[in-house]
Amino acid sequence: MRYWLRRFIAGLLVMIPPIFGGAEAVASETQVPSAIPVTVRHQLAQPDERMPVLNQLDFAVGRSFFRNPWVQAPASTDARDGLGPLFNSVTCLSCHVSSARGFAPQQDKPLRHQVVRLSVSGDALTRTTGVVPEPGYGAQLQSQSLPQLLPEGQPLIRYQPVKRQLRDGTTVVLRKPELRIEQLNYGALSDRLQTSIRLAPAMTGLGLLEAVPEKQLLAWADAADTNGDGISGRANRVWDIASQQFVMGRFGWKAEQSTVLQQTAGALHADLGITSTLMPEQDCTPVQQACQTVEHGGEPEISDHLLQRIALYVSNLAVPAQRDVDSDTKNKGQALFLEAGCQQCHRPVLQTGVSEFEWLSNRKIYPYTDLLLHDMGEDLADNRPVFGASGREWRTPPLWGLGLAKSVSPETGFLHDGRARNVLEAILWHGGEALQSRAKVEQMSAAQRDNLVRFVESL
Repeated sequence: MRYWLRRFIAGLLVMIPPIFGGAEAVASETQVPSAIPVTVRHQLAQPDERMPVLNQLDFAVGRSFFRNPWVQAPASTDARDGLGPLFNSVTCLSCHVSSARGFAPQQDKPLRHQVVRLSVSGDALTRTTGVVPEPGYGAQLQSQSLPQLLPEGQPLIRYQPVKRQLRDGTTVVLRKPELRIEQLNYGALSDRLQTSIRLAPAMTGLGLLEAVPEKQLLAWADAADTNGDGISGRANRVWDIASQQFVMGRFGWKAEQSTVLQQTAGALHADLGITSTLMPEQDCTPVQQACQTVEHGGEPEISDHLLQRIALYVSNLAVPAQRDVDSDTKNKGQALFLEAGCQQCHRPVLQTGVSEFEWLSNRKIYPYTDLLLHDMGEDLADNRPVFGASGREWRTPPLWGLGLAKSVSPETGFLHDGRARNVLEAILWHGGEALQSRAKVEQMSAAQRDNLVRFVESL
């Protein structure tokens, strides 16, 4: 009887459109038109099609804790208290719109779907974080706080126009973000400050990417470019907290996190101020004395059980099927994608090995990434190294699901800081190892560029 009851509840929880306290206010900030059906808005938040029904109850639990707001401790909802003391948002959904990616703010508006990473230069990288945090503000600027405290500061972005002239005479006006931080409440920032604006990334198929054997990815690494093709991808070696050793990084814009679980714990800690067994210390610097005395929501504030459920949810978000697979436009665009050499970093096919989630094991997948670091040139550089990743290097982001981003959130941004408003703009920012590919796109006709973009948006 218990078995059938569990199946029934699991089916209901997955099929019913998500309803969550406070979420409508968050959703309205995304400027998603109300005319978009719920099924479309949440199409990137569905469970992997091979997930057994019995596991979908755990998926629904993880989704609830991903979407619902966290509150200040102490609270009657003790499974969800412990917010802050300093934080960027009250729910994961605030940045990951409909469990997808975020978008950049308009000119001189506050950041809502991005965070600002901080560090200082000139010192050896720390063993466990890959950076030296800014002494007074830590490794991430916190723009919100509990009522009895002051937030760290308010980041604002101003855009400078950058023009790209294409061969056919088309002028594309890009926008380059310039960060400024106002209302600093804990002293002046270091004169050795390094900053990096980070957009909430896409979350499609993370468990599948984690299941790809390291050997397969390292086979593509060519740090010295020994074959002379101009592509020199390499792995970032990062600290894995659970195993207490250096491993290959796969997640985050600079591949600075080793596993989905650690990435999840890191986001809860840095963005919401929630402690876990992986990250048990409150995120307060020595100068933030009031922050250190605020009542917490337990030690840790999220149990291993719930952290694992959120990680299960994040790991098992379904990969959408490719669209327009037989169209002439898609086929022409795919040929142009290969002709431009995009596949040298955006590797179309990977094979998963053994996963903790059996249904993700031994599958051929099409994420269009190699999960390696590549030098993307000075225009995209943040000049903030993390572990082995230089200030010019970024992990190749997967392309699957990218074409649905605008239907989920019309304001969706692309690249690490959300500066690109569409696929073409993202391509035109490519430099470094991708400069030759960008040049080939710039030489294309308008029709060819349209075919290329439509192919990428079909993935």
